[in-house]
Amino acid sequence: MPFLIGGAIAVVLLATSASIVWYIRRHPKDKEMQRRLKVNQQGRLGDATITEVDGDTVFYSYSVSGVTYAACQDISKLHDFIPVDPINFVGRAASLKYVPRNPANSILVCEQWSGLRPRP
Repeated sequence: MPFLIGGAIAVVLLATSASIVWYIRRHPKDKEMQRRLKVNQQGRLGDATITEVDGDTVFYSYSVSGVTYAACQDISKLHDFIPVDPINFVGRAASLKYVPRNPANSILVCEQWSGLRPRP
């Protein structure tokens, strides 16, 4: 009987260890996608100004509660969700989503939402 209990505990510890290792070793792009989706789901809307586009990186600035933030987002995996070439957005307003508890954690676009506003 003690062997069965010990074996069950060992199986549980092994499964827990495997899940922790899997979580830590997950591909960075998967982590970034999960972050974007979480910000989209839990974030608040705000206004941003796109300041620069350099390849697959969009730079933008925005203010929350009187604090101005400068941020950037890698859009290399999001081209299917952007209506036109991102260079066309430089100097224009955009919507963003940010996490209220950490306003520096923000996005302009994700797999389910885009704050890039096409020209009227």
